[in-house]
This record gives sequence, C-alpha cells and structure tokens, in this order.
Amino acid sequence: MNFFAHQEQARRQTRRMLVLFALAVVLIVLAIDAVVVVLGGLDVSSRGAERSTWLVLATIGALATIGTGSLYRIASLSGGGGVVARQMGGTPVDPATSNFAYRRLRNIVEEIAIASGVPVPQIFVLENEAGINAFASGFAPADAAVTVTRGALDKLTRDELQGVIGHEFSHLLNGDMRLNIRLMGVVFGIVVVATIGRKVLEGAGRTRSRDSGGVVAFGAAIFVIGYLGVVLARLIKASISRQREFLADASAVQFTRQASGIVGALKKLCALAEGSTLSNSNTEEVAHMLFGDGVGYSALFATHPPLGERIVRLDPSFNDAELAAIAAAWTQPVLVADDDAGADISISGFAPANASLRAARDHRLALPDAGARLAVTPAAVAAQVGNPDTDDRRSARTIHATIPDALREAAYRQEQAAPLILAMLLDAREDVRRKQKDALAARYDSGFIALVESLAQPVADLHPMLRLPLASLAFPALRRRPRPQLDVFVDALNALVAADGRVDLDEYCLAKLIRLQVIDSLAPAAASAMGRVRLPQATGDVAALFGIVARYGHDDDASASRAFQAAIADVMPGAALAYAPPEDFVQALDRALATLDRLSPAGKELVIAGLTRAISEDGTVRVAEAELLRVIAAALHCPLPPLIADASIVDVASA
Repeated sequence: MNFFAHQEQARRQTRRMLVLFALAVVLIVLAIDAVVVVLGGLDVSSRGAERSTWLVLATIGALATIGTGSLYRIASLSGGGGVVARQMGGTPVDPATSNFAYRRLRNIVEEIAIASGVPVPQIFVLENEAGINAFASGFAPADAAVTVTRGALDKLTRDELQGVIGHEFSHLLNGDMRLNIRLMGVVFGIVVVATIGRKVLEGAGRTRSRDSGGVVAFGAAIFVIGYLGVVLARLIKASISRQREFLADASAVQFTRQASGIVGALKKLCALAEGSTLSNSNTEEVAHMLFGDGVGYSALFATHPPLGERIVRLDPSFNDAELAAIAAAWTQPVLVADDDAGADISISGFAPANASLRAARDHRLALPDAGARLAVTPAAVAAQVGNPDTDDRRSARTIHATIPDALREAAYRQEQAAPLILAMLLDAREDVRRKQKDALAARYDSGFIALVESLAQPVADLHPMLRLPLASLAFPALRRRPRPQLDVFVDALNALVAADGRVDLDEYCLAKLIRLQVIDSLAPAAASAMGRVRLPQATGDVAALFGIVARYGHDDDASASRAFQAAIADVMPGAALAYAPPEDFVQALDRALATLDRLSPAGKELVIAGLTRAISEDGTVRVAEAELLRVIAAALHCPLPPLIADASIVDVASA
C-alpha cells in the first residue's frame, strides 16, 4: 500500500470528481436555460438579441449560484477538521483529561499518530450519538481532527476501537480528507439551487397575487432541477466514497497486525440495533466521511460498501449467524476500566499511566542506543512513508511509553506546550544560552521564561527518538493558542535558532518542521498537497538538498561526494551534477524544500529514496541522522514512521 501511489490515486479521483460535477453543473445550467426559454416564450414577447441576453443572464446566474455556494462552504470549513467536528456537535477531548474512556481514546490516537509520523490530531466525541461511528476531517494532517461517537466508546473493546481509529488514519494519510472537504463544498453549491427554488415557491405562496403563476412555475422548475441535481451529486459522492473504504479497512488491518479489531467493530455495526446511524441533522453532508453508513441510504446512494462485503473481505469465514449471537450476548456497555486491566497492551494501543503496570505487562521494542547505527535501504524507507505497519505501531508504543510522564503532561497543557518546544532549542553553551534568554525576554514575561528553563534539562536528557514525538504530543495544545500568540511563538523559534550566529542542520530542520506545521494549522486550506512539479524542473534544488544531507551524514568530503553521486544516480540517472553543497545551507534549504514540496507523488518518492542514499551510502544511519531524515520527509509532507529497523524485543520487566 504505497503512500505515493495512493496520493496519485486521490489526485486522479479529484480530477474525476471535478469532471463529473462539471457535467452535472452543465446539465443543471442547460435545464435552467430551458426553463427560461419556455417561460420566456410565455411571458416575454421579445425575440433575438433580447432572448439571447436572457439566456446569458440565466447561465451566468446559475453558474454564479453554484460556484458561490461551493466556495462559501469550502471557505466555512477552512478553519480545519475541528470545524466539521464542532458542526456535528463534537465535544473536544482535553489532552489532560482524567476521564478513563477519553484517556483510552487519546492514547490510541497518539500512538497511531506517532507511528504514522504525523502531528497528533484534535480529538472529539459525539456524546449524544449511540451508534458506532467515527470520521476524520480536515485539509491536511496538521489541521486534522478525529471524531468518534459515544456509542463507539461504550460498545467497542480497545482492540475494536483501535481498528476503527486505524481506518480513519488511513483516510488521513491517503489524501481522502481534502477530497472529502471538496465534495462537501460542491454538493452544497448544488443544494443552493434547490433551496432558491423552494424559497421562490414559499414567497409566491405568501403573496397569492394573480400574477404569481409565472413565479410559481419558475420556482417549481428551479426546485425540481435543483433537487435532481442534488440526487445526481449524491450519486457521484457515493461512488467516489465507496472506492476508498476497502482501502481504509485493509490499512487498518495492516497497522494493527490482526483483523479481529476492525472486523469486531464491523460485526457490531451489523448486529446491534443502533448500528452506525447518527441522529444529527448534518449527517448526510458528512456521510462520505464516516466509518459506517450513518444515514441508511439504499445501495445506489450508499457512501459505503455493504457491511457484509467489508467483513468478508477481512474475514472470509464470516457467517451471518454470528450476528445473532453478538446481538443476543450484548447486554451493557464495555467496562473500559475492566477492559484495560485485563487486556494485552501489546494489542490494545493503550499505554497505562502507572509505570509498574507498564513494566509488568508490556513487552515492547527497545529504543536503540543514541549512538547506534540503524540498517536502512532507500526503497524500504520510501515504502514506509505514510504506510505504517505492525512494527511501526510497536515502535510508537515504545516511544509513547518511554517519554517521561512529566514531559508528557507538559505537552498536554496549553500553557506549557510552547515553552516545552522552545526548550528543545536551548543551547548547552552558556554564552549562547544567555543570548537565547535575551531573545525570549524580548517576547515573553518572566513566568514563561522560567517554564522554558525548567523544562530545558529534562528535554536535553531525552533520547533523540523522543524529541519529534514529544513535539507531536504538544501540537494539539499549541495550536489552541490564539493566532497572535502563535505568531510570537514562531518568531521566538526563529530567534532561538539564530542566537549563536550559526544554524545546525538538525536544529534548523526541527524548527522548520514546527513552523510548517503551525502555518499549516493556521491556514489549512492552503496546506500543501501533492503538486505537479517534475524532477527535471527541480534539478538544482535536488542537488542542493542531497549535497547538504550528504555532508551532514559523512565525516569527510570524499565519502560525502560518493554518497551524493550515488543518490543522484538513483534519482536522476545520467545527470552530471557536481558535489557542491551550498555554504548558506539555510537559504538553500528553504528554497529547496519549498520547491520539492510541490513535486508530483512519483517525484517525492524518488527524493525520499535519494535522501536515504545521500545520508547512508553505506546502508546505515546514526539515530540522529534517522531523525533528521524523518524531519525533512515531514517538511515535504511525506510522513515517515520512526526508524527502529533493527531493534530487538525486550522484556521491560527484566531490562
């Protein structure tokens, strides 16, 4: 399941969607023009140029109505995935919540986010919905939100809930969310036409004048045309949505190691009376986003494949008789506390807060020594992008459980998230630290600076593989800060990096990634998607990036030059490029990353593979280099899971 192939597929589907909706709009406009001709023939005696003017005005009016409605709806969702969740009545889950069911959900989402290499999304719960359902919304991972129903929390075991969340993360990683937002916008634009027709009819009905017959006929015709357009739009939306659900189910199985979780959830959707139905009046608009069909459409309009077909694809031995047994056995909600106490955490995705329980019950991967070298291959690293599997999940569980509790709690709190991230950039040298403190003093009060300094040492002691995940955990709290505060934060970030008059590549990349994620969350509609730039158009930027990374990953120029040439040969065969890393790598990297972020999916895949070769021509990378590779990949909107390629399984209790 290749991330880049799926991105390309999503782009093709977007083009297909636009073509289909364009045809639908053309049909609607032609129908409205026909109405104008017919009614104009009855009520307008003019001919020729005047009739043409009426048709032009009708065409422009119809296009403007649909276009304005679509743009308005998309703009109304430009605030990110949380907007959709709140419109559905979602209650945000506080990262620092003590609610046990919420903590279970939060931990599952966090671990899957770490395993996927994306910022932790906002989390919402539809408290008034008894059906089992969930959806992911937003334009990009940096503004994503994951929403689940109270029914999902009450009725699903940890295994099953993890399967559902894995399904939603597949939509997040495979480019479905931006497509879903656009579907909502275009369908809304067509709905506006039917709404106008209805309003005209209502207005004519209230006036009841002798001259209102033509108005009634016009309103009725527009209403019928608009309604038929809505039906057509829903058919298009359903056909596009159904194609993505099988992929998301398969991705959830790949990620959670076994099919029982998501299969169990799907069986409960079938067996229990509430199913996946939602009572919210806005359900139809988001139907294509949901884990299960929340509306109950007929097969023609269904946004999801039949549940039985989804189950059989994952569990060929499925028998309908199982559903009756599940329904008969179901008597009460899942007791979350009991479920957590008795379950195998290696499957659950729930990291207990109690350290002794963690040590007694968890068998997990060990983090490699900070100075260790990890075996990697360019093709394998590229294949991992946006494609987490079981080993990545286990790595994420290790990372999540290893982050010190005090730092994790700081990441959850809005007043500590920004100081925590800034503390990651504090320099160990006292003279540089003083300059950084002065930079902070120009922007923050003494209390804020004290928080940064109190977190500096714990952050400095972190294993290199824990820094990015900790920043990811802090991101939901960080982006809840007002825009002016985020602007000051980004400015402070830049000041800390530049305080010593030079910029290390690793600190540049960390700061760059955080800046990009903050910017993406502030303007999610403008967040980068896979572009159309071809590799030959970006030769200079590819050479600059590979040269910088090759120099960073090797001890001498000869080794760096060999790595650079090997990377170029892999990515751009036949290109005669000299190893000449730019001296001002900050400016060069800013320019290179901006250009390469607009590459086509196939181009990005080659660049990630080339980056791996440039930093590890001998087939191994240091832990710090692996994390740098992840940061650069994330800056290119190519989420790369943690690289714990050769870590062994250890018994934590005996370690």
